[in-house]
Amino acid sequence: MRTGVIIVAGGSGRRVGGSLPKQFRILGGVPVLARTINLFAAACPGAEIIAVLPEEHIGFWNDLAARFDVARHKVVAGGTERYHSVKKGLEALKSDPELVAVQDGVRPLGSKEMIRRVAEAAAQFGAAIPVVEPVDSFRELDAEETANRIDGAAATAGSHAIDRRRLRIVQTPQIFRTEWLRKAYNAPYRPEFTDDASVVEAAGYPLRLAEGERENLKLTTPGDFVIAEALISAREEAEDPAEK
Repeated sequence: MRTGVIIVAGGSGRRVGGSLPKQFRILGGVPVLARTINLFAAACPGAEIIAVLPEEHIGFWNDLAARFDVARHKVVAGGTERYHSVKKGLEALKSDPELVAVQDGVRPLGSKEMIRRVAEAAAQFGAAIPVVEPVDSFRELDAEETANRIDGAAATAGSHAIDRRRLRIVQTPQIFRTEWLRKAYNAPYRPEFTDDASVVEAAGYPLRLAEGERENLKLTTPGDFVIAEALISAREEAEDPAEK
């Protein structure tokens, strides 16, 4: 099915540190955003790709992208929240795709196979999101006043265990029938709209869970970049055994 891609890259990167937003940092010799764009160009040949950036960074990105081999894409200015940025991306699509994939700009390590798996589920069921099972244990705070009390007995007394078998970690790309996504984004913004799945679900559409990948990291902290560099090195070695 014809697919449009909206890559949301509006983060400031404060948790990573430094003055350069994380989507522009160099990872394995290539900017993070360029890796994400190229991944989708390879997974969805011919797809229209929209990169949504803070308006003040568009000029910087255009200059940076000119120094690398980046697949064809269009850049548009985003909004104050992710919701508004995705809406801007939807408005910028010109190819009338049947499906739209919405992707975090700082998730450059997913596989083409995973993207196609989610797209196939979306084509069949209308909306699909990749998820993975958690490996950590979880506790839920019993009251708001315990939120900042991580001090031993007090925090333990104000929380309870959650059965992690019932939990899933949500990733991107989240892929939807274009008609569903456009109708969902006609709704007014609400703070609980933390991702596109929450917007589509609030509009009354069902979601299908598809198998994600643990390597499909969202680069958020300095440690994430260390792991990502190691993953890229391991992949490059696997692709070229002669260099081992």
